[in-house]
Amino acid sequence: MNLEKTEGATILVVDDTPANISVLIDHLGDYNYKILVAEDAESAIEQLKFSKPDLILLDVMMPGMSGFDTCKLLKEKEATKDIPVIFMTALSEAEDKVTGFDLGGVDYITKPFQHEEVLARVSTHLTLRRLQKSLEETNINLEQRVAERTEELSVALSELEKLINRLEIENQYLQEEIKSEHNFDEIVGNHPTLNELLKNVEMVAPTDSTVLINGETGTGKELIARAIHNLSSRKDRPLVKVNCGAISSGLVESELFGHEKGAFTGAIQRRAGRFELANGGTIFLDEVGELPADTQVKLLRVLQEQEFERVGGSVLIKVDVRVIAATNKNLSQEITGGNFRSDLFYRLNVFPLEAPPLRNRPSDIPMLVDYFLDRLSKKFGKPLKGVTEEAMKRMVQYGWPGNIRELQNCIERAAIVTKESIMNVELVSISASGSSLTTDNLDKLEDIERELILKALNACNWQIGGNDGAASRLGRPPSTIRDRVRKLGIEKPGYTV
Repeated sequence: MNLEKTEGATILVVDDTPANISVLIDHLGDYNYKILVAEDAESAIEQLKFSKPDLILLDVMMPGMSGFDTCKLLKEKEATKDIPVIFMTALSEAEDKVTGFDLGGVDYITKPFQHEEVLARVSTHLTLRRLQKSLEETNINLEQRVAERTEELSVALSELEKLINRLEIENQYLQEEIKSEHNFDEIVGNHPTLNELLKNVEMVAPTDSTVLINGETGTGKELIARAIHNLSSRKDRPLVKVNCGAISSGLVESELFGHEKGAFTGAIQRRAGRFELANGGTIFLDEVGELPADTQVKLLRVLQEQEFERVGGSVLIKVDVRVIAATNKNLSQEITGGNFRSDLFYRLNVFPLEAPPLRNRPSDIPMLVDYFLDRLSKKFGKPLKGVTEEAMKRMVQYGWPGNIRELQNCIERAAIVTKESIMNVELVSISASGSSLTTDNLDKLEDIERELILKALNACNWQIGGNDGAASRLGRPPSTIRDRVRKLGIEKPGYTV
C-alpha cells in the first residue's frame, strides 16, 4: 500500500479501551503517523483546544458523552468542523452507521480491527482531506487573483474613464477655441509703453512665476497671457482659459477643480476641471477679481500646494500648473472693500504687468487699423486698402473706452457696409450717437457712456447679465457693466447693482 503522501499526518485516537489504543498505535506508528490519545470525549475536546489533528478515530460507545454526541459537537465548532471523523465500533446495524454519517462522520472501522482495513481507510481519508485542503487553497488563491485582477481592471477602467473624460474636455475646449475669434492674433504697435511691456513679457516667460496682468477691458490681456505661454517651456502643453466673471458662483469651483459623480444635481459623471486639463501647461484666469470668497480660498491652496480635491471628492489631486491671472479691477481697492483676499493677491501679484489702454498709445492706432483691415479683407473677400485721412484723424483723437476690442468692432462694422476700398469718415461710426470724442473731453465721454448704459438697462428691465441683459446688448462683460454703473452713479429706485 502506497502511503507516502499521508505519512507524517497527525491522528487523534479517542477510545476508552487501552488495548484498542495500543493496537492502533502499533498499526499506525509503523507508517510514521503522529498519534495523539484521549480516553474519553471530554479529554478529546480539551486536547483539541491546543492541537488540530489531520484526522480523528472516534469510538462510538464510551462512558459519558458518546462518540455520536462528540462528533455532533465537533462539527458545530468552527475550529474542528473540517477534521474528518472515522467512527470505531463493533456495531453492525445499518441504522447506527446512517446516524454516524448524518452527524458528519466520513467512515467506519469495525472492531476487532483489521490491520489492512485501518490503514486503507485512514490513508484514503487523509488523502481526500489533503486534496480538499489543496483545492480550498487553490480556490482561495484563485479568488485572490481574481480579486487582484478585478482591482487592476477597476483601476485601469478608472484611468481610462479619466483619460476619456480629459479628452472629451480637451476636445470641447479646442472646439470652443476654434469657434472663438480672438481680438487679434499678435501684438501690434511700437509705442514705448507697449515695448516696455513686451520686454517684461520676455523676461518673465521662461520662468514659472505667477503673473498678474492688470488692464482695462479690451486691452489684450489674454493676448499677453498667450505670449507668455508661447515663450515658456510649457508651450507644447495646453494654455487653458477660464473667464471667472462668466461662470455662475455655484459652478465656478466645478469648472476650476472638477467634480465627482453625484456631487450635485446634474453631476451624472465625474468631470475633470480646468486645472487638471492644464496640468503641465498654463491656466489663464481672466477677471480673477470676480471669484467668490470661498473659491479664492481654494485657489490660494492650489497656488501654495499645487493640489486640490474635486467638488464632492476627498482624493488629493496633484498638478503642475503655471498660473497667469488678469483683472480690470483695482484689486487693492477690492481688498479694502472686503471683496478680495489680500493673501491671494500677494500670491498672484508675483510679477505684475500693466496692459496700457489704447488712448495712451494713439500712435499705434494706424498700425492696428491696417492690421484689422488686412484680416477683414481676407475674411469678407473685399479689397479693403485703408481709411481716409479724416477718418483716421477721428479715430486717433477718440478715447476708445473699449480699447482695442472697440477699435476692431468699429473697423469691422465699417468693413461690412463699405463698397469702397478706402473707407470714409461717415462709415467709421465710433459711438452710437455719432459723436467724435477726444481724450480732453472725458466729461462728455462719461455722459455718452452713461446714456448708453441707461438705454440698455431700461430696454431689458435693468437686467445686467444673461443673453438679453444690458451687458450682452453692449458687448461687455457683466462685471464691467456693474463696475461702470457704480462709478457713473447710475441708480434706479429699488435697484441694487
